[in-house]
Amino acid sequence: MDLSSIVAAAKAPPPPPGASYVMEVDERNLEQVVSLSVRFPVVLELNSPRANADALSQTLIELANGAGGAWLLGRINIDASPQVAAAFGIQAVPAVIGVVGGQLAPMWQGTKDKVEAQAYLDQLLQVAATNGVVGRADPVSVDADAGPDPRFAAADAALAEGHFDAAVAEFDKLLAASPNDVEAKAGRAQAALLGRVSALDPSQVVQRAAAAPSDVDLQLAAADAEVFGGAAAEAFARLIAVIRVTSGEQREQVRLRLLELFETVGGADPAVLKARRDLMSALF
Repeated sequence: MDLSSIVAAAKAPPPPPGASYVMEVDERNLEQVVSLSVRFPVVLELNSPRANADALSQTLIELANGAGGAWLLGRINIDASPQVAAAFGIQAVPAVIGVVGGQLAPMWQGTKDKVEAQAYLDQLLQVAATNGVVGRADPVSVDADAGPDPRFAAADAALAEGHFDAAVAEFDKLLAASPNDVEAKAGRAQAALLGRVSALDPSQVVQRAAAAPSDVDLQLAAADAEVFGGAAAEAFARLIAVIRVTSGEQREQVRLRLLELFETVGGADPAVLKARRDLMSALF
């Protein structure tokens, strides 16, 4: 079967190199930025050149861009926008505020190192997920001069050769060092899907699954084939139906595969957003 198109997608997992998820915010666009928090978390950094907190600013920029759109960083210079600081009741900067679903979640004042900041951000993402705010921000800008990310060179080479298991292994190495690397997660999910579907006849496996609805392995294979063929919503519905009627290890196996397919399709896809809600209903 021809895997060229999906290999090309897997070789360039989103977001694009040089993507930025950092924007400057003032009183003119504050309301618009806050409104985005119904789709994904927004983190507001209130700062001032007088605060001597450049290290924190750089840390937040690195974390925002490293998260690949899991949240958006809005930077507010309170010297240029004192009305914004007054509206938030900020007495001292730097100050960092999370926004989820339009609701403010004060995070910290003062400086934090990268590990401490990431811990706060992980908590914010957990709150967002609990409230169904699991979309992904579009890049604010992309550096047109940025080339392929060198971190993925070995995985890209394996994919180009059709060595999907080797590509998965390379992504696993990256994730061992950076478990929250969004790009590596997406790349691994795509490479794993490629490895599984390369051994399938997609139309045949879907037909066989229809004839054997209780065969979990066939349902997993059919879902892979459907995602590969662009029918993600059908694949998600298939696996959620299996989750509703299974338990124990089988249910967990299907749940993990579903989450992996979410990574393949992308967290902001409408089919993924709906399936996440359906999954919660099926589990609880």
